[in-house]
Amino acid sequence: MRLRTPLALLGAALLVLGAPPLLSAGSDADDGTKIPRLRFMVPNTPGGGYDVTARTAAKDAEDAGLNNGIEVFNMPGAGGTVGLARIAEDKGNGKLAMSMGLGVVGAARSNHSPKTLADTTPIARLTEEQDVVVVAKDSPYKTIDDLIGAWKKNPGKLPVGGGSSPGGPDHLAPMLMARAAGIAPKEVNYIPFDGGGELLASILGNKVAFGVSGVGEYLDQIKSGELRLLAVTGSKRVPGLDGPTLMESGYDVDFTNWRGIVAPPGLDEDEREKLINLFEELHKSPEWKKSLETNGWSDAFLTGEEFGEFLDKEDKRVVSVLKELGL
Repeated sequence: MRLRTPLALLGAALLVLGAPPLLSAGSDADDGTKIPRLRFMVPNTPGGGYDVTARTAAKDAEDAGLNNGIEVFNMPGAGGTVGLARIAEDKGNGKLAMSMGLGVVGAARSNHSPKTLADTTPIARLTEEQDVVVVAKDSPYKTIDDLIGAWKKNPGKLPVGGGSSPGGPDHLAPMLMARAAGIAPKEVNYIPFDGGGELLASILGNKVAFGVSGVGEYLDQIKSGELRLLAVTGSKRVPGLDGPTLMESGYDVDFTNWRGIVAPPGLDEDEREKLINLFEELHKSPEWKKSLETNGWSDAFLTGEEFGEFLDKEDKRVVSVLKELGL
């Protein structure tokens, strides 16, 4: 979206840098619905899926008049579990929320984190999206069959990069790909990065043979030709992108990722309802609907206790898949 005024440009710059936005004279006043001094934590580096989701949600909420002065800041480390520990320790803070997803579920398991998502307050699941299998524009692999043919010959010499820790979506997707191609998952040379931003540099620099990450993270690079899209991991092609599904290419993989929002534990009911209401109103806004389309995200909205039940099921699913893959 093109910003049309110098003030809007300044506000966007401050948001990207993670600095506290300029506050208007009355922005601290709580009118009963807005949450003054609200902060969104991103538990990985700038440019990753959690980062893009948080900054998009913050900007859309402000553009829709739902809240003022939302600060977005990054606290990367250990696949999101550093941020998870931070939010789990901030009991009762209704002015803090964390962008997260399947990657944090997996990292909490693979890193044996003392804090899990059971130690947070579930607020909302926002989006679902496919992963993409991509290579640099000068890669020798022109098709998914080219890549998998070379991968099968020597799995250890073709490193795959992902923007999540073991157990996260960018790890599970290539492991499921490997199994479908007849490669033992334990033979895969998986290199984890702390978010899609770090991974991108390694793909472009040919430090990994291919990368797997969310479609929304690399949409611009795919459309500009910097990255070559070989396949998508879901059941249907992504509109506007020229890339087959793994299923139609003959590999039995149907995999999607999701992202959502959690808050610290111990919120009183009013604080919890205010956060849930903010995301319910955001979900209905034209600003958010446009962002879903722009980023190639599917709407997967779910709130409160239903989202909590979903998180519990996802935790069990990650454990089951890792065990099934022998990992």
